[in-house]
Parts: sequence; C-alpha cells; structure tokens
Amino acid sequence: MSDGFNLQEELLSLSDISLYHIPAEIDIPSQRSSSIDETLSSAIESVAHDPESIVHSQPSTFDVFRSILKYSDSPNVTGPILTKLLDVIVSGLSNHSNGVMALVGGGAQGFVAGGGEVDMDAPMVHKQPLEMWAFLLQWFVSSAERGAGKSSSDAAGPATTTGRGKKKTTKSNAGSSSTYSFVWVDHLPLVLTTMHKTLRIPSSRLWRTSSEREPFISCFVKPAYQLAEVEAYLKLNDVKLGIYKVICLAVKFHSHAFGAQTSIIQNLTYFEHLSEPMAELLSILEKEFDFSQLAEEVLRDVSGKTFAHNDVKGPRSFSRFLVRLAELSPRVVQKQMPLLLAHLDSDAHPMRMAIVEIIGILIKDISLSDEGDEEQKTKQIKKFFDLLMERFLDLNSWVRCKVLTTLIKLCDLPAKFPKQRHQITELTIRTLEDKTSSARRYAIQLLCKLLETHPFGALHGGTLNLPEWQERYDKVAEELQKVDARELEQAKRDVGMVDGDDEPNGEAEDKEEEDEEDEELENAVDGEHEGKEGEGSPPTPPKKVKKERKPRHSQLDISAIQSEQSTLDPNLIHKLRLTKKYYGDALRFINQLESAVPTLCQLLVSTTKTEVLEAMRFFRVAFEYDLSSADTGIKTMLHLIWTKDNNAPVATEEGAPTTEGKGIRANLIECYRSLYFDVVPDLAPKQQVNRIAKNMIERTYGATLAELTSLEELMRTMMADGGVHIDVVNKLWQVYSTDQEIPKLQRQGAIIILGMLALAKREVVTERVEALLKIGLGPLGMHDLVLARYTCIALQRLGGSAKKVKGSLNDKTMRLPMDNPIFVKLQEIIEHSPKSPQWFAMAEQAINTIYLLGEQPDALCSEIIKDLTAKVFEQPSSSNAASPPTGEEVNTQNGVDDEDAEAVDAIVNAEGGGDRVREGSTEKKGDQAGSFKLAQLVFVVGHVAIKHIVYLELVEREFKRRKDETAKQKAAAKAAEKDANDLEAVAGNAEDDIGDLISGIRERELLFGDKSLLAVYGPMIAHICASPKRYRNPSLRQAATLSLTKLMCVSAQFCESHLLLLFKILETSRDPVVRSNIVIALGDIAVCFGSMIDDNSERLYQGLMDPDPVVKKNTLMVLTHLILNGMIKVKGQLGEMAKCLEDPDTRISDLAKLFFTELSTKDNALYNNLQDVISHLSIGEHKTDEETFERTMRFIFTFIEKDKQAESIVEKLCQRFRLATEERQWRDISFCLSLLPFKSERSMKKLIEGLPFYQDKLHEETVFRRFTEILAKARANKAANKPETELKEFEAILTEHQAKGLEDQALELDVLKKTKAAKKRAAKRPQPARGGGGGGGGGRRQATPADDDEAQDDDDGATATAPVQRETRGRGTRGAPPPPPAKVKAKAKATKPAAPTRGRRKVVQSDDEDEDDGDGNGSFDEN
Repeated sequence: MSDGFNLQEELLSLSDISLYHIPAEIDIPSQRSSSIDETLSSAIESVAHDPESIVHSQPSTFDVFRSILKYSDSPNVTGPILTKLLDVIVSGLSNHSNGVMALVGGGAQGFVAGGGEVDMDAPMVHKQPLEMWAFLLQWFVSSAERGAGKSSSDAAGPATTTGRGKKKTTKSNAGSSSTYSFVWVDHLPLVLTTMHKTLRIPSSRLWRTSSEREPFISCFVKPAYQLAEVEAYLKLNDVKLGIYKVICLAVKFHSHAFGAQTSIIQNLTYFEHLSEPMAELLSILEKEFDFSQLAEEVLRDVSGKTFAHNDVKGPRSFSRFLVRLAELSPRVVQKQMPLLLAHLDSDAHPMRMAIVEIIGILIKDISLSDEGDEEQKTKQIKKFFDLLMERFLDLNSWVRCKVLTTLIKLCDLPAKFPKQRHQITELTIRTLEDKTSSARRYAIQLLCKLLETHPFGALHGGTLNLPEWQERYDKVAEELQKVDARELEQAKRDVGMVDGDDEPNGEAEDKEEEDEEDEELENAVDGEHEGKEGEGSPPTPPKKVKKERKPRHSQLDISAIQSEQSTLDPNLIHKLRLTKKYYGDALRFINQLESAVPTLCQLLVSTTKTEVLEAMRFFRVAFEYDLSSADTGIKTMLHLIWTKDNNAPVATEEGAPTTEGKGIRANLIECYRSLYFDVVPDLAPKQQVNRIAKNMIERTYGATLAELTSLEELMRTMMADGGVHIDVVNKLWQVYSTDQEIPKLQRQGAIIILGMLALAKREVVTERVEALLKIGLGPLGMHDLVLARYTCIALQRLGGSAKKVKGSLNDKTMRLPMDNPIFVKLQEIIEHSPKSPQWFAMAEQAINTIYLLGEQPDALCSEIIKDLTAKVFEQPSSSNAASPPTGEEVNTQNGVDDEDAEAVDAIVNAEGGGDRVREGSTEKKGDQAGSFKLAQLVFVVGHVAIKHIVYLELVEREFKRRKDETAKQKAAAKAAEKDANDLEAVAGNAEDDIGDLISGIRERELLFGDKSLLAVYGPMIAHICASPKRYRNPSLRQAATLSLTKLMCVSAQFCESHLLLLFKILETSRDPVVRSNIVIALGDIAVCFGSMIDDNSERLYQGLMDPDPVVKKNTLMVLTHLILNGMIKVKGQLGEMAKCLEDPDTRISDLAKLFFTELSTKDNALYNNLQDVISHLSIGEHKTDEETFERTMRFIFTFIEKDKQAESIVEKLCQRFRLATEERQWRDISFCLSLLPFKSERSMKKLIEGLPFYQDKLHEETVFRRFTEILAKARANKAANKPETELKEFEAILTEHQAKGLEDQALELDVLKKTKAAKKRAAKRPQPARGGGGGGGGGRRQATPADDDEAQDDDDGATATAPVQRETRGRGTRGAPPPPPAKVKAKAKATKPAAPTRGRRKVVQSDDEDEDDGDGNGSFDEN
C-alpha cells in the first residue's frame, strides 16, 4: 500500500471523483447505512489499535475511508457516519503531528535539531501517514462543501446553505421519528485547529524538496481558501481567524508566500466579499507572524494593475482591500505609497477614491505617531496634503466627495495642520459651487467641521467675531510697531556709541524709556497668557538685542541698561510676534468663512433637501461661534417655513443633532427654538422668560415685509404646537404696556409678535383690548404711527383668522357694534394723527380693521371721509390770506420738508394765470389746501372703495346663507320630492338675483349713484392724476394714482373711461413708485375686467423695459400671474420676458426662470411662442447680443422634450433660413437647431429635407460648426432606428456644400478684387482734354495734401477753380481729400504707368502719384 500512494498524483486524480480508482473499493450505494457504519467502525478500531495500519493493513483501512468519501453524496451516508469519519481523520492527523513534534524535541516551531543522524531521519516514519490523513482531510472538506450527507429529497436541487451557511442533511425516510443533520459549520473550528497543529511541524525535516512539500501544504491551504469563498463563514469570528491562521502558518513556516500572493490576487479579482478579509489576513501576518514581505509583494502587484473606466467590480474590490489594509497596517502601505500613487491617474474612479482615503489614513498615522524625525514627518504630511488638494479638481464627483469626507475625518485629529487649514478652507468654499449636489453637501459639512475644530480658541474662547479679532490684531500690531521703532533707535545709537559718540541725549532717552516701560509691563502680563499659544509654535531665532548690548556695560549707566533690557525683553517681543501671527491667521480664517456666506444663502433655497439641511446646520453652528454674517443666513433660513415637508416631522423637543430624518420645515423650527426660544441652563425662570421675549422682539428689528410674513408663520406654528409659554406672552404684553421710556422698536416688536401669536390663539388679544386702545391707539400711538399700525393689525385678530372655504357660506368672523370704543379710537387716530409718511400704512390697516370688525363699516368710513374733506376744503377760511397761511400751516407740521410748501405755493401762483376749470370754487379751495391733507383724503377714499367691494361680497354671502337656511327649513317641512326640487330652483333663482343686485350696486351705484359719497370724489381724483403740472407733490400724486386704480377696480364703466389716462401716466411718470403701483393695479384690473387689459396688453409689457428694477420686477410678477392663470393671452410678447432671464438683478432673473418653468407645464404654450421669442431676441430693435441670446435659448430649449415638438421646430427653423439675410441670423438659427436633441429619425429627416434653405449658408464657419455638432449628437444617439445611411449622406452633403460655399465666396471676392483693380487702372489713365490747351478739365490736377497738411481747411480746395489750380503749378495744394488706405496705395504704386516726359501737367488721381512724382510737397517735374 505504501508503495502505491503518491500524494501529488492522488490530488490530481481527485479532479474527477467518478474516475478516481480505489483498489479495495466498497460499493457504498448498494449498502445500507448500518452496514456502512459497521465497516467504518471496524476500520476505526484497527487504526485505534495501530496508527500505522492506515499504511499497511489488509484489507486497506485507507480504502474504506476513501470509499465513503467517494460516495459521500449518497443518501446512505448519513450524518453520524460523516461525523465518525471526520473524527478519525482529525485524530489520525493530530496523532502523527504530535509524534513528529515529540521526535524533533518539541518547540512550537519545530526547528530544534536532533543529536545525530538517527534523530534526523526519525520523523520520516510519520511522513506517509501524515500525507494520507492530510489527503483524506482535504477530500472531506471538499465533499462537505459540496453538501455531503444530503437526503434524497434534497439531492435533486443544488447544494444550498442555511442562513448561517450550515450544510444541512437529513435521513431519507421522511416519516422517521428521529432526524439527524450533519452541520458542517459546527465542525469547522475543530478542523481548522487540527490544521494549525499539523502546520506547526517542521516540514523541511520530512519533505526535503519543495516539490514534495507543496502537495502536503496544499492539503491545508486549499481547503482554507475554499472555506474563505463562502461569505457566511467569514461572519463567524472563530472560523475566520482559523482560516487566517492556516494561511499565515503556511506562509511563515512552509514557503507558501508565492502561492498565497497568487491566491490573494485571484480572490480580490473574483470574490468581491474577500477584499477586506484578505487585508485582515495580511495585517495578521505582519503583526502576529512578523512577515510583512507578502503584504509588500501584493501591494506591488496591485500598484501595477490597470483598470478600464467602465470596469466596476474589479476596482471596487481592490480599492476596499487597499483602504482596509491601510487602516490595519499603515506603515506597510506607506512604504509602497510611491508605487500606489500611480492609481491617482487611474481611469477607474474607485481606485482614485481609495488612494485619497489611504492618504488621509497615512496623514492620521504620521501625525499621531511619536516616532521618527519631526521635520521629516512634516514634509510627508505636506506632500500628502498637496496630493489631496489636487484631487479637489478631479473630474469625477465621487472622488471630490471622498476628498471632502477624508478631510472631515482629519479635522477631528489633535493636530490642527495650521499651514494647510487655510488652503483647505479656500478650496472647500470653491467646492460650494460644485455642479454635483453631493459634493456641495460634503463641502458644507467640511466647513462646519473646520469651524467646530478651529485652532483659535486658546486665548479668547472659541468665538470668531470679526470686529473683535480685528481690534485685537490692530492693538498687537501697534505695540509691535512701537517695539520695532525703539529697536531701530537703539541699534542706531549703539552704532554711534561704538564710533565714539558719548551719550548726548541720554537723559531724554532714559525718560522716554521710563514712559514706555509701564506699557511694556502691561503687555508682559498679557504675554503670559498669549504665550500659551506661542509654546506650540516653532521657536523663532532670538533677537540680536542682547548681543548688541554686551559691549555697552563699560560705557553706560547700569540702571539705564537694566531698564532697557526689561523694556525690550526678547521673550516678550517673541510672544508679541507670535500673537500677531496667531491673530492674523484667525482673521484670515474668519474672512474666508464670511466670504462663503452668500453662496451658502443660495444653497438654503436649493431643491436638494440634504443641501438645505446642511446649510441650515452651518448657520446654526456659525451663530454659536458668533460669526458676523450668521444673522444673514438665519434670516434667509426663515423663509423655509413655507416648505412643504414630504415626511411627517419628527418630534422636535429633544431631537438628535442629525437632521437626515427630519423635514426642512421641522428642522427650521427646531433650529430657531434652539437658538432663540429654548431654555438655557444656569438661568433663573424670570431671566429665561426675559431672554425668550427679548429674542422674539429682536427678530422684528430691521425685518422686511417678506421676513415678517415668514416670521408670522413660524410664530403661528409654534403657538399652535404649544411651543410658546404663557409667561412669555405676558412678558410681551408687559413690554408693550409699560409706562417707562423704552426704545420705539422694542414696543413695536412686542405688538408685532403678539399679533403673530394671536393668529393661532385669539385669546392672546381678546383679553387685552383695553391695553391696545390705551397704548397703540392712545398718545403713544399718535406719536408712533408704526406702533398704531401694528396695533390695528393685532385688533384684526379679534375677528378670528379662520380661512374661508371656497364656496362655503359660513362666516365665523366676529362683528362688533359701531359704538364700540375701538372704532372711536380708530377714527380719532385716522383724523388727528400728525403728518408722517407712516400715516398711509397706518390708515390702511385702520380701515381694514373697521371693515373687518364693524357691523356697519360704511357708516363710520363715510363720516371719516366727510371729516377729512372738511379739513381739506374748509382750511383756508380760518386764515387771513389765501396762500401764505397755507404755506405756514404746511411747514409747521411735524417732519415736513419744504417741498410741500413749494408745491402749494406753485399751485396758488398758478391760480393767478386766470386759467380756471369748470368747478372754479372747488378747484380754488383744493389748490390752496395742504397737499398732504389732500393726499390723506384721496388715499382714504380709494381704500374705502376697494374695501367696500369686499364688504359687498360678504353681504352677498350673508344673503345667500340666510336664503340657504330658509330653503333647508322649508325643504324639511315639505315631504314631496317635486316640491323640494321646485323650492331649490326658486332658491337658486333668488341667489342669482342677489348676485345681480350686488354687482349692479358695484357697477352703477358706488361711483355713479346720486346718493353715493364716493361718486363725488371720482372726478376729483381723476383730475388730480390728469394734472401733473398743477399737483406736483409726490405724496399727493402717489396717493391719487393709487386711489384711481382702486376706483377702477370697482366699476367697469369708470375703468374704461380712465384706462387710457392710467396708461399715459405709466408712460410719462418719472416716479417709480407711481409706475410700480400702476403695474400692480393693472394686474388687479385684468382680474376684474379681463377684456379691457387683453386689448391693451402690449402696453403692460412696456414695464419690462423700465429702467427701475422694482418696476421691472413687479411687471414681471404681474405678467407671470396673469399669463399662468390664463387671464391674458400671450400675443408674441414673450421675447421681453425672455430677456429678463439674463437680467443682472438675480430676483428678476430667478422670477423669469420660474415663469418659463411653469409655462412649460402648460399645453404647448412655450412651444407655440418659441418662434416669436427667437425673432424678438435675434432681429429688430430689441435684439440682444449673441452671448445673451445663446444663454437665453439654452435655458428655454431645455423645456422642449417631446419628439413631435422637436421635429416641428426643426422644420420651422430650417424655413427661417430662407428669409435670413444677415450672418448673425444664420448663426442664431443654427445655434437653436443644435440645442434640439435629435433623438428621433424624423428629426434628422426634417433637417436633411430643409437642406435647400441653408446650403448656401454653410460656408460661414460658425454655422458649419453647429451642423457638425448636430451630426455628432445624432450619431451619439443610441436609438435602434438610427438612420446611419442618411447620416453619412448628410455629412457628405454638408462637407460638399461648405466647400462649394467657400469656392463661391472666394470667386466673389476675386471678381470684386478684379473689378476694383480695373476701376483703379481706368482712373489712372490720362483723360483727353475737352476744349483747347490746358484750360479744360483734363488739364486740372486733383489737389492732394502733403503729410503735414492734413488738418487744413477744406473750403479753399473745394471752391478752387481750374484757372487757380493752373496758376499754382509746382506748389503743394490745399484742401485735398485724405490719403487712401495703405493697401490701395500699394496697388496704386504697383499699377502706376510710367511718368510722361512732356511738359504738360499729369492728371493725378490719388496721393500715390504725389508721393512718386514730387518731393513730398506736391511739386511736379517739368521739362
């Protein structure tokens, strides 16, 4: 038996088990399980009695084992049989390995040499048994991996594993009461432990050559690699470490390094899950077995690999391997880093990402290491950081993201890397504008991390307030300047002393030093604290002051020397310099962060949720670090309250710092709470309330209308969620109601916030109405109209804020009787408050309050209007003279400019012209009255008119509600269905009647009724608006125009009669406020009376060309609203709106982009108007430059997505070439064509069919280039029906026509050239004289100037006659035309005929003859 066993051959034979020959083979499939068990037991017994029996027993015990393994898949081979077989293999292997170890003298590594030759050969006894048992073990592992012991029911299917990777086998008898499974994974630890034990034997003592030893070692390592291929095994720590140990032992003690290297590379290539385990294996080999050579060889192999850009699996596996190995054994990877850096240029981005991450790991390892030279470590870190900075510009966004995440991790290290920090910050701020959302998000995270880990907190805490740091820097710089000046003086004096100069001004200098000594002492105290930071910095070389002072001891007074030494202490100066550098670095960092704020504010309104959340987090962190610009971001963030969260908000009471799970709105509320409205530790309850109330009030300081609206929604939400404590509300009332002198803004802020809170909870205001009347509408309100205005808004909350449901007849608002004190106060403050620009806003809200709360608001408003009218028109009666008192009265009002007085005087003086209108007496009184009071009256009339329309709608709804209730009651009483139906019809008719009645009142009664109060004022307001020279006061004109537009919304008849006046004011007014108000009003008129505006819509578009950005923005906003809601039709005026896409004002351009984005969702609206837009921007007086045209079209064409639309546009654009005459138009049309996708075959066919229209334009370079781009785009299309033949033909046609066009162009130029040359030759020929002698025209010479006569007057030469010219022969003539261009000169010289030799004058046609014929001054040669 022993002679027949060759391990190498046996292993090769196992490649096909069915052909494997066993001499004494047992027919396992035909035997029952019990007989197989008996045979196995007897073989086990023989081995137990004689371990050597496996080699020489008859019948062979070895064959029994092999037979069972050969048919291990048979259902007869059950779990117990396999367990027994495994036990005997493990026991036999352990027994012989122990025997070898005993013979060689023990020792863990088995390298103890024997005493003689006998000892050397003694272990050979165990060689063959070891090979046989190892062979059986490998065979068993491979059989178990194939699923040995499976029952017949499982035999049909493939070998499967359970969830834990266990090979499960059961008996074939399904009905048997007992079932036994062979769970292979449970036996793995035992098998691997046996392998460890066996691999510790000195294999070189048994197998002298490597070719003998390798088969034996492979019996262990091959199963280990096979087990590693099952991912489930690697999740079990015991099994994983066992596999690692087997391979490590084979590499370390049995020369398996090369085989392991090959296997590891193969595993990384084919098994993605083995990437990290292979790294762990090499790390264990390096750390526990002190064998780093294999890791280095593998890294060399990896560094030489190349990957294609589209390869996914390979680069990903190798990259994970490299990163894991760098984490576990950074020093090994660092040695091979020069080779691995080649992968930074790899086409596969996962490899570049891996190298970036490895660089971060190495920086971390070097910075944390205490070993090595500090200078060398600094150089290495700098080099690695330079590589990271380069990757900021990587083309792949994932690599850029990896750079950012790597730097985020590095920021957490104790080392702060001050030299690299500024560059990192700068590049990160640049990445905020990256085109990829993920890169922007990680850039914000890195900025947050840089802010949180900044190194400038050692001296003054962690805050980064720019003014504070600037002040500190300036102070230190000033101190250092003094020190430098003193050092310079001392150096000069030292030089003088050495030269022999005695101390001439010693006493004065000593006195100066004593004066400055106190300052230096103070600085020294500061320097002790500042030195803490300086200790960490590299020491600078000491100053030369001490060295210069040494020779002075024998010459100077000792006390003076000591005072100088104490004043100019080198350590103190060194600390000052370090402190200055420290402050300078801090300032630079702060300025960098401040520069990033505008970009971060833009990211707050990004469409990507994660970016928005990260930007909010940055501003939250920046606010905590007291960054000056953080307030800007916090205010901008406030508008996110209108965001609709897709997911339900997480509870925000005690949220985790992570923001991923929350919506934007919920995160905003939590952010504002944590910054301003949450309780802070270590404060008394009263102080907590004061702080929260103060923060709420401060949110209103300097807030715009938009910010106040968003703050209102935030406060309403917080109040509705119970987030505002009642004590805070009480504190706000206390601030509002206090009798003490407090800043106006504080009191105003309190009532603004209270009004906001009352939106959610009406009780906030209902219980404090008296305070509102006493403060806001009392004496304080009289002198602070802003306070009165917001008090009116707070009073409006009394009516409730329940939103009306469309079509609902229910009205939940509360109405008060007209004798309520509220209305008395409101009337009083409207009529008697002092003159102020704030009056109009206050009066608007006061009238709103009256109409919202009053049962009969029209009665009170009529009274107010009459009172104001009496004030305006009865004022002059109390004065002695007409015009002077008016001027005095106007000028004595609080806060009045002289402008009103001048306007009134102008009006009065205008009266003297005797030019009077029909209503003479009324006009006279109006002209003499104060313009501001007239403006008040006009404003109130207009606003009452518009509010009365709303009130009439409420009246109409109330009538309908009552009718509806009556109808329901009657319907309940009537049982018959017919009667009920009749009743509904009657009720419906009644509702229609009510609607007609109300609309009739609005149309005919309000502005034209005999008893209507408003009817009196309509003509007056129109007259004021129509007389700009008479009524020049800006406030009056603004109020009158606004009121006119409000009255026009009331009645169609009034609107129609004054619409042209309104358009005229829009065209001629110089006041942007007036123009802006008219534009907004036209939008409202379009809603009321659409047909009128539709007929004049082109006038509305004129506002888009207004020089004032506010007017332009409002026009765009109004048009957006009207067009998108279908209130006016687009009639080719979209070109002006398209111009707004490139407006320098971002608000206008953003609004225009929003408009076109929304318009694209309407059915074909943008497509239908596209041709008009192109025409408007490309030709005519409104055309833009080419760059603007291209940017605009590139944006608009992104919305052309339908293939059918694209095909139609191709056809239309090709037809445009036919009428295009200018090259600019050709380029514009071809550019628009190049923007289309050309996805369909029909698009290309349309383009080819349109060839006759543009073939003659292809010679133009840009046009040809655009068509080449179209061709490339069509070829890049991956559609199945791509017309390859047509594309080739089209390319040939393009090239042909371009060449033809160029030839035609060259021919045309050639003809033109020859024509010009012929004309010049004809012009140069001598003309025959008409008449006799030299007195005719032929004898005249055309005057030509010399070089210095160009500036002479042309009159003489122009009027000179032929005789005069003849008389001046031989002299330079004056008044000649300017010389021709240089090229023409050259041609003229070349073609000039030979000079005649006769004495007659030559006819000169150009300057060229002058230059050749004469001496430069116009003289001629004569015979």
